[in-house]
Amino acid sequence: MKTTSKAIVLLSGGLDSTTVLYYALSKKYECNCLIFDYGQKHKKELKSAIKIAKSADVSYSITKITLPWSNDALTNSNKKIPIHKRLPKNIPLTYVPGRNTLFLSYALSFAQSINAKSIFIGVNAVDFSNYPDCTPKFIEAYNNVLKTLKTKITIQAPILKLNKAQIIKLGTKLNVPYKDTWTCYNGFDKPCMQCDSCKLRAKGFKEAKIDDPAIK
Repeated sequence: MKTTSKAIVLLSGGLDSTTVLYYALSKKYECNCLIFDYGQKHKKELKSAIKIAKSADVSYSITKITLPWSNDALTNSNKKIPIHKRLPKNIPLTYVPGRNTLFLSYALSFAQSINAKSIFIGVNAVDFSNYPDCTPKFIEAYNNVLKTLKTKITIQAPILKLNKAQIIKLGTKLNVPYKDTWTCYNGFDKPCMQCDSCKLRAKGFKEAKIDDPAIK
């Protein structure tokens, strides 16, 4: 079957973005993965993203972004990854200001250069860390930016309103290689199981009643 059209997929190597890649592939898009090195304190996700793109047999490129003013826990070496007993209701220290706005802007430039019609992003606003750039309002606003720019490109966020269990069930049906994904905010040999991201992932697999293949 012919592909419907070209698409840019923002791929981090995590559970959500990998599910979205496989979703786009299931819809017969010709996927071009955009992977960002934005100064993360570890390269585990980057390595996972490259491995996943290769195993899915899709093209990928790595774009390096420098954020010398960073003051968040993911990019600033002086900041520790916070451990919360409960997920914070406020924006946590792991939020990288402007990250998804930057990513989508790069993706827009890429999409226009290769005549892609869609940009896929794995944001989720149900089981999430309260990041303001992972919400329906943000996706709607960015799509309005694209309209203002008079492009026919659209942002697609297929898991935006799904909880983690629903995402995992969808991905399991699509044969997503969850064993190759990296979700933890830390770059240890194994997931820490204490950071917000690890806890959300564990909650999702538990509620989906599926064993996490990345946990040994």
